[in-house]
Amino acid sequence: GQRSHLAACCCDCQELDEGCDRWLACKSLPPGALESIADTIADRLRVPWFSGAVKINVSLVPPLVLLPVLLHVAALHFLLGLLVLTSLPVVVLWYYYLTHRRKERTLFFLSLGLFSLGYMYYVFLQEVVPRGHVQHSQVVVLTCGLILMLVALSRAKKDPGYLPIPTGNEKPSYQGLPSRSVRGSSSGLHGAASSRAVNGEAKGYSRMAADEPEGVKKDWCTKCQLVRPARAGHCRLCGRCVRRLDHHCVWINSCVGEQNHQAFILALSFFMLTSVYGITLTLHTVCRGRTPFVALFYCPGAYSDYSSALSFTCVWYCAIVTAGMGYILLIQLLNISYNVTEREARLALRDNTGRRLLGGLVIDTGQYNRGFLCNWGHFLSLGSSPPQRSAEDIV
Repeated sequence: GQRSHLAACCCDCQELDEGCDRWLACKSLPPGALESIADTIADRLRVPWFSGAVKINVSLVPPLVLLPVLLHVAALHFLLGLLVLTSLPVVVLWYYYLTHRRKERTLFFLSLGLFSLGYMYYVFLQEVVPRGHVQHSQVVVLTCGLILMLVALSRAKKDPGYLPIPTGNEKPSYQGLPSRSVRGSSSGLHGAASSRAVNGEAKGYSRMAADEPEGVKKDWCTKCQLVRPARAGHCRLCGRCVRRLDHHCVWINSCVGEQNHQAFILALSFFMLTSVYGITLTLHTVCRGRTPFVALFYCPGAYSDYSSALSFTCVWYCAIVTAGMGYILLIQLLNISYNVTEREARLALRDNTGRRLLGGLVIDTGQYNRGFLCNWGHFLSLGSSPPQRSAEDIV
């Protein structure tokens, strides 16, 4: 005696009944209906297991399903490949801005990156290596580069340098701090706290302590209830304060801070080297007699058979991803050379306190810049000793 429909296997809920009725009647859905339906479907999407059904993160599913399908469709014809390879970056950027605006954490980008690596390696072994133009030593080198990149990525996924959250019975100590403001790069400490947000972080954590004399200002995080050292920042996506916070990277689903910045740069470097090497080997096999750069844009025999077309399509997909990651690596290397974090650069742009250099690729705040060699020496020594309060923490 109840209404039912085919979609009830995923979501047997009243919101879906009303949504289908309103959709058939060409009426708009009530506010929050789509979110409620999505939450119910996500809760019921589970896999049977010995200890009970395991819930699957919905954001993991699209890359596993759509990426192989779209790449195989793109290999059918040149125009289909152009359409798919053009629309893929647009969809990924749209989803990034959607989640960034809502301040949501998602495993979509991490899943897309790891599955892309695995699937590209699978296509290389299945379609490129059997042609006999790739030597076993080259396959070993490519495999070692992939393994080293994954090891560096696993290290980058660890603690970025979270500041310990005080327990309920602990009270933050202000002893030993001078009656001047702590130099934190997050908030421009000039009075009362502001509620605006910059790069996912609430601006203006400085406030007056109730038990301190007038004129004493602290770099105080109202979210974590602690006093932050210099260059630390609060990430609203992670909900924690991080030492020397650079940015929150969606590709590793974690912050990049004092403890994992080196591993992050190492993972990007290994990825660039491995990807360029794999692209070169594939183009030498599919488009013989041409240099890799020329073959990337002109390869007449690429669509002569489906195997070559799939390999060539995967090369272009890797080239697009490599170009994006190469830009990220370039910005990171420039920031390290000027001893400025991505977060500090954004704040300097907002407050108009930094200088644009190299065509705007880097923002020099001049606050911690001690020269090229000293800046790199400082970066290479990150996380080498236990964090301690230094003269840099105090203005």
